[in-house]
Amino acid sequence: MQPLVGIIMGSSSDWETMQPAAEALEKLQVPYEVRVISAHRTPDQLFEYASQARGRGLEVLIAGAGGAAHLAGAMAANSRLPVLGVPLASSPLLGFDALLSTVQMPPGVPVGTLGVGSWGARNAAHLALRILALSDPGLAQRLETHARALAAGARRRRG
Repeated sequence: MQPLVGIIMGSSSDWETMQPAAEALEKLQVPYEVRVISAHRTPDQLFEYASQARGRGLEVLIAGAGGAAHLAGAMAANSRLPVLGVPLASSPLLGFDALLSTVQMPPGVPVGTLGVGSWGARNAAHLALRILALSDPGLAQRLETHARALAAGARRRRG
């Protein structure tokens, strides 16, 4: 199946944090691709990936990076697709630096910024699913079923 979501991270060591995004997409049967692309070490590869993503059929990009965390912003600067940023806690500042770098984008270059770490990665996937469900009734139904299952599980835990 043609990937609809691109999951991008600055280093292969970020996979453990970003993997929950892939798992959430798999659970609702949305195809994705994973790439390691550094905003600072491989800027030409970043430009090529971001500028060609839409033409290759991608509809949403999820970018996870720590430290200076320029990956999501650089993706947003080079693509008109929705970019969801996941700040990673990979520096001595425990992700606060990445959060500020990801969320403080200049007007006209938006990055939807999620929480730091694996919860942010999972929520980035769920936000991507909601975006994709706007034009995919089958996915919208799977998303609704999933939401009901989450609610039922929460009620069981309380009782």
